[in-house]
Amino acid sequence: MPKMKSHSGTKKRFRVTGSGKLMRAKAYKSHILTKKTTKRKRGFRQETEISSADRKTVVSRLA
Repeated sequence: MPKMKSHSGTKKRFRVTGSGKLMRAKAYKSHILTKKTTKRKRGFRQETEISSADRKTVVSRLA
């Protein structure tokens, strides 16, 4: 039986840190930016850790 392939979309959306955390980009930063405050838009630049509820799903697709 051949090896399972990693999910290509998941590879592009998430990254694993050195300590093993799964990081993702924040949502709501792509369009309709005029009504959002500068402070809020600046916050969208930082990555954040994925929720524990989603961890199992993402890890299974990356492996």
